Amino acid sequence: MTTLLTIQTNALSIQGKIHLLREQQVMLDFDLAALYGVETRALKQAVKRNIERFPFDFMVQLSKKEWNELITNCDNLPEDMKFSPAPPFAFTEQGVAMLSSILRSKTAIEVNIAIMRTFAYLRKYALSHRDLTEKLKEMERKYDQKFNTIQQALEYLLQKDRQQMELPERKKIGFHP
Repeated sequence: MTTLLTIQTNALSIQGKIHLLREQQVMLDFDLAALYGVETRALKQAVKRNIERFPFDFMVQLSKKEWNELITNCDNLPEDMKFSPAPPFAFTEQGVAMLSSILRSKTAIEVNIAIMRTFAYLRKYALSHRDLTEKLKEMERKYDQKFNTIQQALEYLLQKDRQQMELPERKKIGFHP
């Protein structure tokens, strides 16, 4: 029986493998293959044999541009994958769940459960912090307005001081025609 600490440790290691792509949280095929204990090639073959189970909202293949951006932005990608000629598949939460139906090993089932828990944890975390984010944005708007008023008052006072410091025009000394 797994302990809560083991579940949290697994969730944290899995959480680092979840990327944001096309405004969706996804996991890449090579990360999933490593978690499931299979070769990436074998995972891709299984997916291609069962492609009807993976509609576009379950899985997409990254474009070359997206893959290059991901390589540039993520420094924790495996070195051998960075130079792979074929861009990886990216699986959404539903796609990962569907993988459990085509990869039937005991390891795949256990890993799938841990991944589903991680996605649920991330969703719960995002929902619980949405209120805090909204409050921060509201405070920012409120104080931005006050700081704008203060800044305008300071600029007015500085301008007034500059005008007062300007010397009055002097009478010219000497011959006047």
